[in-house]
Amino acid sequence: MDWDKLRIFHAVADIGSLTHAGDKLHLSQSAVSRQIRSLEESLNVILFHRHARGLILTEQGELLFTATQDMSKKLETAEARIRDSEDEVFGELRVTTTTGFGTLWLAPRMGRLYELYPELKIDLILEERVLDLPMREADVAIRMKEPSQADLVRRRIMTVNMQLYASQPYLDKHGTPETVEDLQSHRIISQSLTARQVNESVSWLKTVLADEQHIKHMTVNNYFGVMQATMHDVGIGVMPDYVSSLVPELVRVLPNDESKEIPVFLAYPEELRHSKRVNAFRDFVVEEIKAYRRAVDQRENVM
Repeated sequence: MDWDKLRIFHAVADIGSLTHAGDKLHLSQSAVSRQIRSLEESLNVILFHRHARGLILTEQGELLFTATQDMSKKLETAEARIRDSEDEVFGELRVTTTTGFGTLWLAPRMGRLYELYPELKIDLILEERVLDLPMREADVAIRMKEPSQADLVRRRIMTVNMQLYASQPYLDKHGTPETVEDLQSHRIISQSLTARQVNESVSWLKTVLADEQHIKHMTVNNYFGVMQATMHDVGIGVMPDYVSSLVPELVRVLPNDESKEIPVFLAYPEELRHSKRVNAFRDFVVEEIKAYRRAVDQRENVM
C-alpha cells in the first residue's frame, strides 16, 4: 500500500470529511478524493459510505483505520524520541490528570515551568477518564491511585486527604457542626459515590453521608465545582486538603475528621523513560510538591 495514500486516508477517517482533511493536509478536496478512490481501487474495497452529513467508515475501512491509528501512534513516539535534544527541553508534552487536581493545583504552577523551559509546549488534558498511556493518548499522567496499566514508569509523588470545608458566611447562618451526626442538618457537596475515585475517599464519604441516606446532598463531577459551590455558601464541601492553601478563607469543618491518605502517582510509558521533556516535567512537579509541603508545614507551625 502507498504510504502517502494511507496518510491521507487516516486524516479523512479521523476527521470524517474530505474538505476538512484537505485543509489539514494542505490539499484540495478533489485531490484528497482522488487519492481515496485510488486506494479503494488498489484494495478492491469500499472504505467509506458517503452521505450528505459526511463520511462513515465501512467494516473494511474500520480495519484499515485501526491499523493506521497504531502506525500513527508509533510514529509519534519515534518522533518524540528523535526530537528530544541532549541539551534542551522543547516540544509538546501531553499531560493528563483529573479536572480537580489540574485546575486547582497544577495549572496555577505552569508559569514557573515555562520560566524554566520556555520552548516546552504543555497540552493539559483534564478529565476523570484514565487515558491509555501505552497507546499514547497522553505522555504523562498524574492520578489519585496507582496505574494498573503495564509497561509504565510510576512514582508516588504525594498523598492527599479528603476533608470538610465551608465558608464563614455559611457557618454564621447555619451553625458549625461539632460532630459527624451534626452534618445531617447541613447540605453536603461532594463528588458522587459512583464517580471514579479511590476507595479511601468513598469509604470516608459514606460515613459523612450516613450510608447514602443524607437528604441534603449535592454532587458535582469534579472538585473545582465542589469548591465553587462551597465558596458561594451552598453547603459544606468535601475536598482534598490542598484546597486550604488555595482558598485560605474557607474554614475547616470537623478538623479532626478526614479520610485516609490517598496516594498520588505520576506515570509515563517505559519508552519515554529517557525523554528530556518527561524528566523535566517530572522533576518540576516533584520540586513544586516539596515547596508546597514546606509552605503547609510553616503555616501549621504558625497556627
